Amino acid sequence: MSVGDEVILRVPAKSDYVALVRVVLAAAASIDPDSRDDRIDDLRVAVSEAVTNAVEAHQMNGTDSRIEVRCVTVEHQVEVTVRDRGPGFDPDDVVEAPDAEAPDRLFFENGLGLPLMRTLVDRTDVETGDDGTLVRLIIDTSIEPA
Repeated sequence: MSVGDEVILRVPAKSDYVALVRVVLAAAASIDPDSRDDRIDDLRVAVSEAVTNAVEAHQMNGTDSRIEVRCVTVEHQVEVTVRDRGPGFDPDDVVEAPDAEAPDRLFFENGLGLPLMRTLVDRTDVETGDDGTLVRLIIDTSIEPA
């Protein structure tokens, strides 16, 4: 793979495939010799969250279609999209998690994925509808994380 190439994965909606997607996309994002390891690690975690959410959406919807993950590298930028065929959701309806220091945070199990993705990458877009959800993660691999 070289800068400007695209990697496309179509994986079954099973949690067993999350690690595979993470490894392949980290390798693709690392193709730029100026990529910072910490930025690739951030992308790896964000992609894991997006794919895990897609797996859960497929399980909720009872669909056996595959999850599509695309990775495009351009200079120091990596764009990853994760498309599922789940029921869709309104990102604005996601309940904010309590502060990390709040005692009730220990009881908060869901809803951490989107805030985590938004923290780890430079841009997170979510498009959702009745036919599924597309999550777009964009990261500059050459700059220090915020």
